Amino acid sequence: MGEHAALAWPIAFAAILEATGADPEAVRAFLDSRHGRHFADEVSNHLHAGARRAEAITRATATWMGWRIDRRTARQTGIPAGLPYLTGFVVQEGIAAEEARA
Repeated sequence: MGEHAALAWPIAFAAILEATGADPEAVRAFLDSRHGRHFADEVSNHLHAGARRAEAITRATATWMGWRIDRRTARQTGIPAGLPYLTGFVVQEGIAAEEARA
């Protein structure tokens, strides 16, 4: 995201927190993870398509909330099938961060 990253991070944090209802620490862990980088790629795609920063984040959030964890991904990750991608990966990264602190 280059020069957009520092300005986009707090907007993305708030959007993901609201969309998922997850713990703030889980959202932070997600944004700092490889999945967060994939989310940032989605935001970048919207920026390159002409969306302004906040709109690009809103669109990326909607996209990730629209995708569902399928059975294959559920077997690979342990995230329940049918859960929105964003929610599943935010929760998963939050759990991983908690385990790393323990």
